[in-house]
Formats: sequence, C-alpha cells, structure tokens
Amino acid sequence: MNLNERKLQILQAIISDFIRSAEPVGSRTLSRKYEMGISPATIRNEMADLEEMGFLTHPYTSAGRVPSTKAYRLYVDDLMERHELEEKEKTQIRNKLNAKILELDKTVEHAAKLLSELTNLTSFAVTPGKHEDFLKYVNIMPVDADTVVLVLVSESGKVSNTALKLKVPCRNEQLELLSKVMTYNYKGKKLSDILTMDIIRSFESDIAAMSKLAESIMPRFMITLENMLDTELYLDGLMNIFTIPEYNDIEKAKLFLEMVNQKRFTDVLVNRDNGVIITIGDENSEEIMRDCSLITATYKINGKLIGRLGVIGPTRMRYNHVTSVIEYMTQHLNEAFETGGKEDE
Repeated sequence: MNLNERKLQILQAIISDFIRSAEPVGSRTLSRKYEMGISPATIRNEMADLEEMGFLTHPYTSAGRVPSTKAYRLYVDDLMERHELEEKEKTQIRNKLNAKILELDKTVEHAAKLLSELTNLTSFAVTPGKHEDFLKYVNIMPVDADTVVLVLVSESGKVSNTALKLKVPCRNEQLELLSKVMTYNYKGKKLSDILTMDIIRSFESDIAAMSKLAESIMPRFMITLENMLDTELYLDGLMNIFTIPEYNDIEKAKLFLEMVNQKRFTDVLVNRDNGVIITIGDENSEEIMRDCSLITATYKINGKLIGRLGVIGPTRMRYNHVTSVIEYMTQHLNEAFETGGKEDE
C-alpha cells in the first residue's frame, strides 16, 4: 500500500489538527476544515488505510483517529514546515540570556526558564557532563598566614573554590608561582584526565619549598576537580503539565513529575547525541518515557561540547515552534559564550 500524495495530505491535516485541539480527528472534521476536494467517505477510507499502515491509532470508542509515533516521525522528518520565530521572540531570547552570559550556571538556568516560558512545556538544561569539561586556570589566594582559597575555573565557565589549611607557611609569591605552574601544567586538559595523573610526582623537579606547598594543596585540588565533574540538571516549567490535556489525570501527572526527577532521566540527557535530536514516544529507550517526546540540542564554548538544552512533553507538541526556539537559543548561547570567552581572555 503506497503512501500517496492524498494520504500524505490527510495525514498532515490530522497531525496539525490534533496538535492544536488534542481531540481525535474524524473525517467530517477534515472535510469541513480543509478543502481537499474529496468526500468524507473517501477520507474515511484513506484514514482506514493509514491506520492499517501504522500511521494512525483509534482511541477508545471515538470515531476519530490520532497520530502514532510513526506518523509524528514522518511529520518531523518530511512534512513539518520550517517555523520562523517572530522578531519579538528573538529579542526576548537575546536580551534575557545576554544579561547573565558571563556566568555559565546562571545563564543555563536562565535559559531553561526562558525555554519553558516560550514553549509552555517542561524544560531542562544540563551542564557540564562528565568528561566534557576542560580546566582553564588555577588561582590560589591567601586568606591569612596558614589558610588559602583554591579557585578552579573550567573552560565552560564553571567556578569551584574551597578554603584549606596549609601544612607549611607560605609567602604570596609562592602561591602566585604555584598558581601559574598548575595553570601551565593543566590548562586545556579534561578534568577527568587530570584526575588520573600523578600530580605530586610532576612537582618533584621543582624547589623543595614548592613541593611541600604542593603536597598541602594537591589533595584538595583533586577533590575539587571531582566535584566539578558532577552533572547539574536545571528543570523549569514542571507545573506546565497541569495545563496539558494529556495530564488531566492526576496519577499520570504524578508519574511524569517522578520521571523527570529520577537519575535515569539525567543519564538519558547526558548520553544523547550532539546537535538537535528529537525522540518521539516509543523511540525513547526508557520505558517511563514512551508516552513523551524529548527534544534536545547541544551548546558549546569555543567549539567544545558543554551541555544540553531541551524540553520534554507529550508526543502532541508543536514540533516546528519548539525546535525553532531551541535552535535559536543554543545558537545564541554558542555565539555569546564564544564572544564572552574571548573577551574574558
């Protein structure tokens, strides 16, 4: 059975109507709303064929049909028209993200909130994933005679600092020198790779005083690195699901909230491919996500992958609008982070 032009026209109309209304679509609705030049009886026959081909399902006792995962996939890949964001949406994205662009954690948290506002869906941002971040510089600042603050900054903009007591007294010049040596040794290296290095031995060729100072600082340096590797997940718009017809059932809404707060959900996000990825319904590997669609996009700093931004919601979502918003936001983040990084250097 061929998916001819008429069947494609009917299928596209059903998907568009169902996305707008959340109501099963019948032949009379299509005949009334869309000028197809064919009778309701012919539309019914075509819909029956589409159902047999796996593109439509027949919920409950309704005379109408709803799209299947297979139909949404065809729509996203071949039928969906490109949606151009309105200039006011672009301006809103630029203005709100630029305000925090030099603070990575604040920026991505802000981006998740803005994405939820623009799509009316549950949004998220992940930053940074394990093994994906690189060290930018180390700074050791004196507090008093035997206390310093160790500051590590990654290329993603993530900052981690910790105070520690020294085993030996030190001069400011020594701290400054050690900061420069550590930055020189580890700048541009993956955080996870540094953790596997014999960092104490790397200082054995330095002066004795420097080696003793390093022995005091290096254990805390390693712990701080491990903490920086932790994946952070920002969620926003969780309450949006209560405005979506698919989640009118309180038990279903509860399951959704439990799902996005599970570690498995974070793992799914971290392990997705680069670029804009759309997984629909049964395409999701996790059973708990089989009734949802997940759209993610990666954002980078100076060409290096930092994290992911996206939304999760029912399979009945405005894919063209949501995809355009996510693409524009991640593109703007990439450009702004690159500019901010160059200015910072």
